[in-house]
Amino acid sequence: MRSVRAPTRADVFAAAERIRPYLAPTPLIGNLKLETLQPTGSFKVRGALNALLQSDDAVVTASAGNFGLGIAWAARRLGIGATVVVAETASPAKIEALRRFDIELVVHGADYDAAEQHALSLSGRYVSPYNDAAVIAGAGTIALELPEDVETIVVPIGGGGLAAGIALATDARVVGVVPSAFPAMRVALEHGRVVEIDGSRTIADALHGNIEPGSVTVDMLRGLEIVEVKEEQIEDAMRRLARDHGLVVEGAGAGAVAAGVDGVAIVSGRNVTRETFAAVLQRGAGR
Repeated sequence: MRSVRAPTRADVFAAAERIRPYLAPTPLIGNLKLETLQPTGSFKVRGALNALLQSDDAVVTASAGNFGLGIAWAARRLGIGATVVVAETASPAKIEALRRFDIELVVHGADYDAAEQHALSLSGRYVSPYNDAAVIAGAGTIALELPEDVETIVVPIGGGGLAAGIALATDARVVGVVPSAFPAMRVALEHGRVVEIDGSRTIADALHGNIEPGSVTVDMLRGLEIVEVKEEQIEDAMRRLARDHGLVVEGAGAGAVAAGVDGVAIVSGRNVTRETFAAVLQRGAGR
């Protein structure tokens, strides 16, 4: 089990200063915080950039896709070598996007868990998409871009890095959203530790996968309010975001909207295949 330092609120403010020259604040449109407009299409670039700005060494990561894109983008900007491991079942849209970067892309294993284990076995500095102080602090910078009077922030949760960073950076109420198909963080919080689960596939592929044992995010999120959303709720949120706002949003990105909780919803990513997005829209035709 790896020993990982939990970040502090000061780390979030330091991360904001560190990444400011590279990333512009994303817009808040109504109650939607549009991380879909990041250069990689996902909030993950914040934590990836913050981590690489503090390292001169080549890095290794495992990713469902979005964090790998963040690492690849940051590595190119900073001239750092990077290896990204993704599962054979990762989103084709994300794999295709990763191939456009000058990184070592490794496709390994039937799921994220296998990809993560393989990445941990490789040489180089391992940077977790969620269990890393710099990554969590980078994600928390989102909260610093919100108005001070925001009372509730709704956040999708996979490994918990985004929710942990935002909860660290703000005194607002934070509500976490997990897919019913793979509620890894809900189970971990119920048991007070990481428990491996056998979930099913979810259109929110970025939220699919077990959590690294000993992840600091579990302790950081103790007592967090959790909402589960079903697949049909996620798809309906994707359609509403497209219909009402003209947004292309992936399943995980629509999770916060799917929860139906009043507050600022973090729309975390847009990287979905055209085929998947078209199928979601088609399933809602006539409704």
